[in-house]
Amino acid sequence: MKYDIVIVGAGPAGMTAAIYGRRANKTVLLLEAASYGGQIINAHKIENYPVEPHISGFEFATKLYEQAKELGAEFKFEKVVGIEDKGDHKLVNTPSASYEAGAVIIATGSDKRKLGVDREDELVGRGVSYCATCDGAFFRKKVVAVAGGTRTALEDALYLADIAEKVYLIHRLDKFSGAEADYDRLKARDNVEFLLNTQITKLNADKKLESIEVKSKDGTVQTVEVSALFVAVGRVPENQNFSAVIDLDDKGYAVAGENCLTRTAGIFVAGDNRVKEVRQLVTAAADGAVAATAAVKYLNS
Repeated sequence: MKYDIVIVGAGPAGMTAAIYGRRANKTVLLLEAASYGGQIINAHKIENYPVEPHISGFEFATKLYEQAKELGAEFKFEKVVGIEDKGDHKLVNTPSASYEAGAVIIATGSDKRKLGVDREDELVGRGVSYCATCDGAFFRKKVVAVAGGTRTALEDALYLADIAEKVYLIHRLDKFSGAEADYDRLKARDNVEFLLNTQITKLNADKKLESIEVKSKDGTVQTVEVSALFVAVGRVPENQNFSAVIDLDDKGYAVAGENCLTRTAGIFVAGDNRVKEVRQLVTAAADGAVAATAAVKYLNS
């Protein structure tokens, strides 16, 4: 079946694009590898989105999904493995199907970045996690650690400080890239300890994580006993399957103008997977609106 617009990724950017596409009376298909919502679905609380100062990421994503569905957008949960440019149309390929589109919006966002420490993969689900709001409750009243200096790391530490006995926040630098307000809140917590200029070098475990070894900038090595380690060291853009039709920078982010157009006519990008200065929920939604508007203009030309 042919669609006017096929959107790859059903996060905030993709679902916003679907809303704008449907409001322009275009047929819209969203293809999503996992579940709708993207990474925002794991946010414990959203406080910086206009009009909705107190809403969970899950509730936000669900409302967006329901809005897109009500307008007539179609969702299929399949992983896109490639896109082919056929000139006046595109083919969006999954392992089991090929969808024809007049225009494509790639809104795949980004995936978790790993620490790169031995046994990290082995211990996922046994003390190592990449989602504090998903797994934090399993470690209530226990000692845990958060690795990273990102906005997510600060938010994870705040969330865990409410339920854990103690939280170590470990960062390889002495400054955080997250919000200053969140940092101030953490400094005021009695059960949060900062280990700055420090890297995690080893994970110690038998059947589950028991402790971590950390090394400070001055070479001091210490072992910290923890029941869980929540990794929040950044994200990796999910663009590797689309390099045949879009340009990527040296970090793998999609290169596009402010109109979200890539080097290939009719193929657009939106959200955290593109080169941009600010990656926030509101800018992802803005990208979705811009990309869909540009796609509609392309289809109508």
